[in-house]
Amino acid sequence: MTPASATAPVPLGGPRFQTEPAELYREMRRDHGSVVPVVLDGDIPAWLVLGYRELHQVTGDPQLFSRDSDLWSQWDRIPDDWPLLPMIGRKQPSILYTVGERHRERAAMISDALEAIDPSELRSQAEKFADELIDAICPKGETDLIGDYAALLPVRVLATLYGFADEQGPGLVTALNDMINGREGALAGQQHLASSMARLIADRKEAPADDVVSRMLANTAGFDDMEIVQDLMVMMAAGHQPTADWIGNSLRLMLTDERFAASLFGGRHSVAEAMNEVLWEDAPTQNVAGRWASRNTQLGGRRIRAGDLLLLGLQGANSDPQVRTDSSALTGGNNAHFSFGHGEHRCPFPAQEVAEVIARTGIEIVLDRLPDIDLAVPADTLTRRPSPWLRGLNELPVRFTPVPVL
Repeated sequence: MTPASATAPVPLGGPRFQTEPAELYREMRRDHGSVVPVVLDGDIPAWLVLGYRELHQVTGDPQLFSRDSDLWSQWDRIPDDWPLLPMIGRKQPSILYTVGERHRERAAMISDALEAIDPSELRSQAEKFADELIDAICPKGETDLIGDYAALLPVRVLATLYGFADEQGPGLVTALNDMINGREGALAGQQHLASSMARLIADRKEAPADDVVSRMLANTAGFDDMEIVQDLMVMMAAGHQPTADWIGNSLRLMLTDERFAASLFGGRHSVAEAMNEVLWEDAPTQNVAGRWASRNTQLGGRRIRAGDLLLLGLQGANSDPQVRTDSSALTGGNNAHFSFGHGEHRCPFPAQEVAEVIARTGIEIVLDRLPDIDLAVPADTLTRRPSPWLRGLNELPVRFTPVPVL
């Protein structure tokens, strides 16, 4: 094994995050251990935490490993047009970068607003939009389940729950994808999302309704409009693209993996099993930025200095061989993965429930409406988006016997 100190930092980017991330994480772990030195755009240094135990330690100690980005020692090297600013923001007044008691108050505001969503209404909205999308493709006999379906469904449901008009959905999808991919268009996408949220808040102040935004505005903890705009952006980004990728990655697994091929049409249990397997093996959210060390410390044999950025390697931790000793075995109902995070900054439970209902409904509608669906291209030709942060397919071409619209 090459000594970690003699091995160059790993660029956090490039085609291997698309083509072979599992092998890349194994190589990182072999060459560097559980805490890997990486470089971001512009040769900005950071640490990628791949060890399950180490990630549990980082996410479970918010004092030592803070969410306060002002601690970062690299800000003097970050230009105003750095493409990762939407992912690693400075002084963003959102829940992502709030700490302590104020964070707990904001988490409660968001959880309360989402928890008030009626489960039957959520399922009904998801079914409605899923059926509309399937109606547009079912007579054709072939489609791309990503571009024509998975990439459109979550944001349409979320936009309705939040209070947006339905026709605003496509623009929100484009802005979210640009922002999350962290390349050209990222800052413009962020601005479109922010202005859309600000207009919605202004509308709901004048005319409250039974929606998430109105409930957040009614909260008595004293959050200003900009704070709520930022939180809505976080909620939309975290609720749409990972859920779309959860749908796409689960359908890919069911269409290509021999462990699921025999049970593809074997009932609802196989859908839940595939969705859980994706959260372990092909997590929509691969890596998250981040935490900042509040003082010098040790982690995984590494010397971490105050102000260092630590990136949460969720997929790397899920595949840690100390946890997944047999990666070929199905995980069953085991949900001890990191795909929703851990600690006080993890995804709020009501948000997880919303995402799961949307994803599961979306998958079930496909299987119900297109009963003989099959992959239209060789599985090894499927490609992924160029992002080390979120893992999703560019396309999922399928064919099926044409069926009439509902």
